[in-house]
Amino acid sequence: MGSQSRADFIIDVLTREFGELMALDPAAFRRKFRKMAASPFAFYRGSASLFYADLTADHRDDSYLDERTSRVWIHGDLHAENFGTYMNSSGHLVFNVNDFDEAYVGPFSWDLKRFSASLALIGYAKALSDDDITALVTRFAGSYLTELRAIAHGGDDAIGSITLANADGVLRRVLQEARLNTRVDLLAGQTVIDEYERRFSLGEGVFDVDEAAAAKVREAFDSYLGTLPESTRPISMRIKDIKLRKGVGIGSAGLPSYNLLLEGHTEALENDVIIYMKQAQVPAVARWIDDERVKGYFKHQGHRTAESQRALQAHADPWLGFTELDSVGQLVAEVSPYAADLDWADVNEPEELSGVVADLGRAVARMHSVADDESSHDLVDFSTEEAIVAVVDKDEAGFVRHLVDFAHRYGDQAREDHQDFVDVFRNGRLPGL
Repeated sequence: MGSQSRADFIIDVLTREFGELMALDPAAFRRKFRKMAASPFAFYRGSASLFYADLTADHRDDSYLDERTSRVWIHGDLHAENFGTYMNSSGHLVFNVNDFDEAYVGPFSWDLKRFSASLALIGYAKALSDDDITALVTRFAGSYLTELRAIAHGGDDAIGSITLANADGVLRRVLQEARLNTRVDLLAGQTVIDEYERRFSLGEGVFDVDEAAAAKVREAFDSYLGTLPESTRPISMRIKDIKLRKGVGIGSAGLPSYNLLLEGHTEALENDVIIYMKQAQVPAVARWIDDERVKGYFKHQGHRTAESQRALQAHADPWLGFTELDSVGQLVAEVSPYAADLDWADVNEPEELSGVVADLGRAVARMHSVADDESSHDLVDFSTEEAIVAVVDKDEAGFVRHLVDFAHRYGDQAREDHQDFVDVFRNGRLPGL
């Protein structure tokens, strides 16, 4: 595919993926696309639709995919920056995969390939040699498979978490930093106290809500409460304030999101809780998976996102649930004070990178293993770890080599695509912007 036709292909894919939302809020997409233009990695983060359009045209990993390994619960956007901390329902700080907006049921190898290519992009940006990048992808794959085999051998009791009790190096530092965060600091950044009561403060991207909209949000909130698991259902349910937010995150351009301020578990103002209710989208990967059983399992995209996160996390956010607003599926979860992302700017030398990548390989193996026949979900009704180990064991060296080759090849492709994208965007060739 020549440079010109590849640029046209990028335009077609992005227009198909985002066209309707771009028409509704062109300014939000100009902001999104300028963020994507900043670097090849930023472009890669924001263009999962292009990745899957390319991946489904390439049948080189078909030998590792059978009826079972093609329908594993996957993250759907597993790049190197989608890892961080959260406070689980047991009160433990956990380092794990995060951001499940793109999760779906599909081929397990797609997650590994998306992550491996993102490693190649990070390695290139840090001026690592091709050999160093090969070593990182190999370490990731080896760590993933070792953990998967341990879980297959030991059952679900062998699925652990990366916590303060067992983390070391960079990931321990991220957990320690998250532990320093407080609810008081989060509330101070987003609210004010007026007449002895807490309210949201207005700022960039935060808007007042009229009474009609607030009534709809309250009704949707009441419906959401019924989707929370009884065992971990939070105590507090009184809404103090509601605000509309726009322009949140590189992946949420054009999507309205409501923030709700709730009374905490006591009347003390420092215990107040912020949750968000945001419109959920069709995941990019779903357009390339033709499986009616999967499609028919979900009531709407909010239900899909919440169910996927519960499936892929051993102890999910206790506030995680879903609802509908104006007949559109919404995801609801806490704006957590304990969220801290892995910052790759702090990890630069191959040896340190290798340690982090090995930990991430273990985290991904645990994620793929949680959502199977031993979980509370019946969509994936077999042992995913056993199924994956069975296909990879036929030729493990070939599988790892396959991931390494893909990482280099697609990393190169993403850097070229980034340049094409910048040229297309700055010359006004993306329709509607």
